[in-house]
Amino acid sequence: MIGRQETADFEVADLRHLSATDLDALLVEEGTLWREKLDWDFTASADLVRHFTGRRMLSGNAYIASGVVAGYGYFVADEHKGLIGDLYVRRGTGGERAEMLLLETIVRRLMAWPQVHRIESQLMLLEDALSRPLPASSYAQVHERYFMSVELPAPQLKPASIRADVGIESWNEWRQPEVAALIAGAYRNHIDSQINDQYRSMAGARRFLINIVQYPGCGAFFAPASFLAVHSSTGGVCGACLTSLVAAHTGHITQVCVEPAMQGTGLGYELVRRSLAVLADHGCSRASLTVTRANRNAVALYQRMGFTVRRSFAAYVWDGF
Repeated sequence: MIGRQETADFEVADLRHLSATDLDALLVEEGTLWREKLDWDFTASADLVRHFTGRRMLSGNAYIASGVVAGYGYFVADEHKGLIGDLYVRRGTGGERAEMLLLETIVRRLMAWPQVHRIESQLMLLEDALSRPLPASSYAQVHERYFMSVELPAPQLKPASIRADVGIESWNEWRQPEVAALIAGAYRNHIDSQINDQYRSMAGARRFLINIVQYPGCGAFFAPASFLAVHSSTGGVCGACLTSLVAAHTGHITQVCVEPAMQGTGLGYELVRRSLAVLADHGCSRASLTVTRANRNAVALYQRMGFTVRRSFAAYVWDGF
């Protein structure tokens, strides 16, 4: 375990040495930035950080400058993988130096765990994240991702003509195993499976779905605006668009997936269009999503639907150590 690294003006401490109130000012400022930059209500995530910090159960580190907690980052370990859930440093209290110190400390901690052989992280508030030298760079990969958004309602979006043998249904939780199979199949050899290894197997896709539906990291799952495409003949799921509410008037599309044989038929467009229409009817004035820049077809589709890039961020992966 890493304890404290000290210099004259700052130190890095284990989060388990802190109380929940030590992070309050930091989390308030971070919540303000999530709202301003991404139209995202950070309250639920901040409450979870406070809860687990208060119980001394959150693994991670804090950056302390002149006796004040000015930054933090936390991680979780899931079987063979470490996931860096968040990292934030208050403005004007260490900048990139503090962010990189926290990132390196956490990466080194995870690499020291014998069972961990892979680390993933997507830190959406980190500035200039694509050009930074990374710790353990020989094991590191960097993938550029876009945070895109569209104003609602979007009246220019007309219904697509989809294949006659495909129907679109409302979300049904009993179909989660089928949706997991769809995700694992659709992302085989896809760029996003290099970023998130949960896409590579049925078991991983099931965990991914559970995280979306049951936990607040991507907002509160919103079933009314989530749709499934189903083969009329077999009843099997061939497409899905899942959504969450991330603020009172903001929806977020957490997953768009179409089986390879159905891609290019307008099905993905129609699933997204229906989700956006329901979000607008619910009172949302904006919807967002994230997409990997290298996924050019998806980026082009979202741009045709009116989405624009609001922020570019990095997905970090360390693998094979």
